[in-house]
Amino acid sequence: MATESAGPEGGARPKVTITAIAQEAGVSVPTVSRVVNGRSDVSPETRARVENLLRLHGYRRRQTAPGDRAALLDLVFNDLDSPWAVEIIRGVEEVAHQDGVGTVVSAIHGRAGAARQWMKNLRARASDGVILVTSVLEPVLHEELRRLNVPIVVVDPAGAPALDAPTIGATNWAGGMAATEHLLSLGHRRIGFIAGPPRLLCSRARLDGHRAALESAGVPYDQALVAQGDFYHKSGFVGCDQLMDAATPPTAVFASSDQMALGAIEALRRRGLRVPEDVSVVGFDDLPEVRWSAPPLTTVRQPLAEMGKLAARTVLRQARGEEIESPRVELATALVVRASTAAPSTA
Repeated sequence: MATESAGPEGGARPKVTITAIAQEAGVSVPTVSRVVNGRSDVSPETRARVENLLRLHGYRRRQTAPGDRAALLDLVFNDLDSPWAVEIIRGVEEVAHQDGVGTVVSAIHGRAGAARQWMKNLRARASDGVILVTSVLEPVLHEELRRLNVPIVVVDPAGAPALDAPTIGATNWAGGMAATEHLLSLGHRRIGFIAGPPRLLCSRARLDGHRAALESAGVPYDQALVAQGDFYHKSGFVGCDQLMDAATPPTAVFASSDQMALGAIEALRRRGLRVPEDVSVVGFDDLPEVRWSAPPLTTVRQPLAEMGKLAARTVLRQARGEEIESPRVELATALVVRASTAAPSTA
């Protein structure tokens, strides 16, 4: 049987019990329990009456008895049209499957209407936890999540987390520094950088790491060698074209996502430039496809599947009322050197 819980709103709020809901609805405690647990053996009229009272009182199933398991997780992205998202899903699904937990995957596409519809669906299905991946929600939706008292974990937060929730990320600054240090060690001094969306904390951290590596090596940071992208192929193509149109083009390009790096390689190919003989290229993510690109891509490995696994384990522990190890976790990135980087041409 589900245990009692209610979300606070503006401070402490008295908890409502299944017994109180049953008394007010004029039904038995087992009937309310069946509604809470999604059982089908309740008449539509009774179900509607009980669900209305559950919503009215802000009742949420938050903890389970010892040995019980959470039944459903919500995994929310801005978009799903990226191998990056697939890797996160793969990690979450692995842990959820092991725990016998279902996963609902949603994309809100950065639209307020889609986010509000997701919130409506969340209330209806009473998920045991939510994993938000680089998703930006309206303040009113933040307040609604707090009111529902649903366990939340944020993966790769867009900025300073607006929710009082654990966050899972990667060492983006260190990864940006490692990629640029690799190019510097090969002898490159004019290094182009294709940045991700500036609103994202991970984008800013990668650029800051790149800049720190340049400054540490005594190489001046040049804003003209930075092109703006959005993590997708086309912006890498366009950004690389912009960099190569300079009077003195770079001898290497560091794209802050693998997809942008692949776009950059295509832009160089269309100019008749070879990678890495004429221009070196480094990416960020280590998506499965880049080891098979031509040439295989040097990149910074971001442990995406591991981030998904840790997010799922963390939110499930919260759902069971267990302590979490840390409210903020950053998993290590690592440089993976393949065939897309070499010393600059002397020609």
